[in-house]
Order: sequence, then C-alpha cells, then structure tokens
Amino acid sequence: MRAVSTVHVEYEIFNHIINNVDLSELYEVMVVDDVSKDRFDKGATNAVKLIRNLANRRMHKLPKNHVDRSDKQ
Repeated sequence: MRAVSTVHVEYEIFNHIINNVDLSELYEVMVVDDVSKDRFDKGATNAVKLIRNLANRRMHKLPKNHVDRSDKQ
C-alpha cells in the first residue's frame, strides 16, 4: 500500500504499534509485586487508549478507498 499522506502513515504506524508491539519483556523487568503489576496494567491500558485515540482521530482523513476510513463525526 502506498503512503498517500502523512496522516495515512501516522494512522498505519499507530495501528502497527497496537497490533505488533509485545510488552512482555518490559513487563518482566518492571513487574516485581502486586502493586507494580497493577501500575503496569493501568499504564499499559492508558497507553493503548491514547494510541487508539490518535489513530481514531485520523480515520476521516484516510484515503477514500481505505478499509478503515470513516466520515468525521
């Protein structure tokens, strides 16, 4: 797929991060007890929400033939 615009590339990068970045190695380093597990889980959840929000805000600017394109609400 050709990069049609900067926004298109940003959207694809955000989706790639969400779908392909494995946090298990970082989890093993950072989680040592129940408190750090809770913090890690909350932080990871928040980070995914932020990245998803960044991707969602770009969906209306995707190429017209892109499967994920949606009209601005």
